[in-house]
Amino acid sequence: MSQYRGESPQRNPCLSCGACCAFYRCTFHWSEADDVAPEGIPVEMTVDMTVFRRAMKGTNQERPRCVALDGEIGHSVACAIYERRSSTCRDFPASYAYGERNVRCDKARLAHGLPPLEPQDWGTPFDAPQIPPGPKELRPVA
Repeated sequence: MSQYRGESPQRNPCLSCGACCAFYRCTFHWSEADDVAPEGIPVEMTVDMTVFRRAMKGTNQERPRCVALDGEIGHSVACAIYERRSSTCRDFPASYAYGERNVRCDKARLAHGLPPLEPQDWGTPFDAPQIPPGPKELRPVA
């Protein structure tokens, strides 16, 4: 979820959404937690999944909701650990945050009764995040 504390929801639609945080399991490599990385994810907010993977508490259940999600989905939300969030969260772009639709974002929003985001939901081009997303999924060369 792309959100910045203090930023207006009119500028960043993620601040009035939160659907991805209450739809998907959030897993990540164990080394992202603060028992290994001092500025990492608070380990008390995680559960062990495998020897190498952890998950955010609350996301590994039938009706997931991340323990770090504050607020009401579809109205006003914030990530309690935004600056320390996992790579899974950092690498999840909202639809049209970088000019492209994200069907996973759309699916999460629809599951919570929210319409998919459209380019105009970001306001002016200057309102959308300016940092490009992480590397694209690797695909075999034809």
